[in-house]
Amino acid sequence: MAPALSDILRITSPLLMFMFLTFCMGATNLEAQAGGLANDEVEALLEVATQLGKKGWNSNMNLCNQTVLTRKPDDDEVVCSCSIPGGVCHVVGIYLKRQDLNGSLPKAIQKLQYLKELDLWANYLSGNIPPEWADTKLEYLSLGVNRLSGTIPSYLGRITTLRFLNIENNMFSGTVPPELGDLVNLENLTLSANNLSGELPLTLANLIRLKELRLSSNNFTGRIPEFIQSWKQLNELEIEAGGFTGPIPSNISLLTNLTELRISNLLGNGSLIPNIDSIAGIEYMMLSNCNLSGKFPEYLTNKSQLKILDLSFNRLSGPLPPSFDGLQSLEKMYLTWNNFTGPIPQWINTRDRSKKPVECPEACSKERYSMHINCGGPAATIGKTTYEADDDPGGAAKYASTIDWQKSTTGHFWDVNSSLDNYIAQNMSILRMNNSVLYTNARLTPLSLTYYVPCLANGNYNVKLHFAEIVMRDNRSYYSLGRRVFDVYIQNIVVLKDFDIVTKAGGVDKVYIHNWTALVTNGALEIRLHWARKGTTMSPKKGTYGPLISAIDVESDFAPPNNGRRKRFIIAGAVVLPLFLIFILLSSLWWKGYLGGRKSRDRGTIDTFI
Repeated sequence: MAPALSDILRITSPLLMFMFLTFCMGATNLEAQAGGLANDEVEALLEVATQLGKKGWNSNMNLCNQTVLTRKPDDDEVVCSCSIPGGVCHVVGIYLKRQDLNGSLPKAIQKLQYLKELDLWANYLSGNIPPEWADTKLEYLSLGVNRLSGTIPSYLGRITTLRFLNIENNMFSGTVPPELGDLVNLENLTLSANNLSGELPLTLANLIRLKELRLSSNNFTGRIPEFIQSWKQLNELEIEAGGFTGPIPSNISLLTNLTELRISNLLGNGSLIPNIDSIAGIEYMMLSNCNLSGKFPEYLTNKSQLKILDLSFNRLSGPLPPSFDGLQSLEKMYLTWNNFTGPIPQWINTRDRSKKPVECPEACSKERYSMHINCGGPAATIGKTTYEADDDPGGAAKYASTIDWQKSTTGHFWDVNSSLDNYIAQNMSILRMNNSVLYTNARLTPLSLTYYVPCLANGNYNVKLHFAEIVMRDNRSYYSLGRRVFDVYIQNIVVLKDFDIVTKAGGVDKVYIHNWTALVTNGALEIRLHWARKGTTMSPKKGTYGPLISAIDVESDFAPPNNGRRKRFIIAGAVVLPLFLIFILLSSLWWKGYLGGRKSRDRGTIDTFI
């Protein structure tokens, strides 16, 4: 009979046992064989299951995975270690991800005194973090994509063993407690996609071991703090639409270990673009919609490791550098909506000849008075209205045109593998609304989407924008925890600000049609959808965000002239008008008696006539 793992560990030489344990613990997940888990921890696990809403666990089953060594934990797994002195196995990791657990965070976690890692990512858990957790020795805590609410508890700062803390995509509100500055071992802190407010506490300067920090999509106030210079080990800094006011602190140049810098949508007045020449190893850089002015920083053309550069939606001006040869790793660059001047550099035309250049619209052969587009879908006819197809695959910098309209998409979905399919949304369930063909697919963009309709007669137009959320769900699942938020502009006027389709339509797979009267004065109509980095990006899966639109109707609110009928009227008028004049003339002569008819008329019809 083969010896148990615990027996092997007892009889192995000290040196061999040390090598074995070093290898196993380096893989994070050393797991127990059946029957070795301490009894009190079996009971604690059953309490945990009850409080989480986890079904199927009982005291007669082996709650620890029976595989001796697993290098990466599964989404539904309890990991145990038998290397801790005492002769029994202990729970060191609980991983229950994407399980749609609908309970609350379990107080019984406190009873698992050897627990190091707790991952409850993407469930349907509610409530707040229990105070009992303050007495744990957790090192890894992931609670992102749940329904947790309330303020971030101050006692969280007592878990000083924490190295990783992620609570993004929840509903936490209030300020960040200064006690989080006591987490001096913290290397990764993610607070994005909540409703946090106020200024960041000065105590966060104590987190000198931070390597990754994410604060996006919140309602913080004040400037990005100067104490960011304390985080000299930072590799990744992400503050997109965090609510902060500019300018970007100049001492950001001291964060020389940065490989990824993403700051966007700063409030307040503008500033010059910060000098980050000292950050030699930068690979991903986004400074979008930060009210930045000045010229394009020429030192950026020497960043040989830079893969993605996004300086869009700023006020940068002047000519672009004549050469970008130093950007040997560059994959994508976004400079849209700036004030650059001068000729287009030759390197733009030669870098990728597979890209279709933007074409200037041809001169209008005739004026139009309507336009109908099935965004993201095929051509469709509803009643007497024909919707033109808009089913090209799209892309990160894609321009498409038809005879009647043009379209451009800008941006790529960060943190996911690039795919052309990402730019068209497909319905996730059977649609039962009227005219469902308009909503089965939708045009999607990660940053900016513009429809341009030229050759319109000047005047007022009734614009109908059709929306239906066909990706996110509204069931009791983490698939329902996403919040798609974006802005809509018509003729450069904000007509929908912080627009959430689900909120306006009253649920998913339901239609919301926004009506707007647009004035056309230059023969063209522009409709632009823009993601201002708000909302969530992780539910139902990573990379779910950005504007989504189903269809567009454009109709003049004045009657178009009918050229054929008008010509017939003019031709007929050339005959009718003289006859009418002749009739008036003869009537006048008759009335005056020159045609001999007045006396007899007066005699027989005067009473009646009067």
